Amino acid sequence: MTVSCQRVLSWVSPSQSKSSLTTNLRIARQLGAKAELTLDVFNLFDRKLDDIQYFYESQLPGETAPVADRHVHPAEPRTLRLTLRVDF
Repeated sequence: MTVSCQRVLSWVSPSQSKSSLTTNLRIARQLGAKAELTLDVFNLFDRKLDDIQYFYESQLPGETAPVADRHVHPAEPRTLRLTLRVDF
């Protein structure tokens, strides 16, 4: 489980990030003495949240001046990963 609490994004402007909670799951099964099968589920509940947030100035084409605003990177949707590990 990953928890992100509110934090100040900029000391110049009173902007805070939003808190978030992400839950991951791992199930592993030993297959004999030298093999293991693992299933990882990332973002188990498929929550729509921001992975990280920044506050800075940016200027898009056509804008006359930079604008200071919150910029975000959304979290990945629910993702599965199946791994087979075999020791030689």
